[in-house]
Amino acid sequence: QAQLVESGGGTVQTGGSLTISCAVSASTFVKKIATMGWYRQARGKERELVAGITPSGRTNYTDSVKGRFTISGDNARNTVWLQMTNLKPDDTAVYSCNLGGKPDLSSAGDYWGQGTQVTVSS
Repeated sequence: QAQLVESGGGTVQTGGSLTISCAVSASTFVKKIATMGWYRQARGKERELVAGITPSGRTNYTDSVKGRFTISGDNARNTVWLQMTNLKPDDTAVYSCNLGGKPDLSSAGDYWGQGTQVTVSS
């Protein structure tokens, strides 16, 4: 059993920066072995993986955010952040935290947060 709570969403102008957070409540064992990911879903579009981080610290990003977004977590994996820079209107979406996906990030895990809205104004 795990609970994920996102925070930090908001509205920023094009080119701006924003960091969103995911507070992770889960057993120490689960947090130690689980892959964490940030996904987003824009209105009218399917949900897509934005970034993921494995227990070993390996990260992966979708091409559209490479060089602009950074996923990280604290050592205890109580919090996972997504730092977003040079934001574009196409980044507007509901961003959700996910726990337990495959290490290669080919599929998401079963645990999801409620999501946080990120809006980039032009």
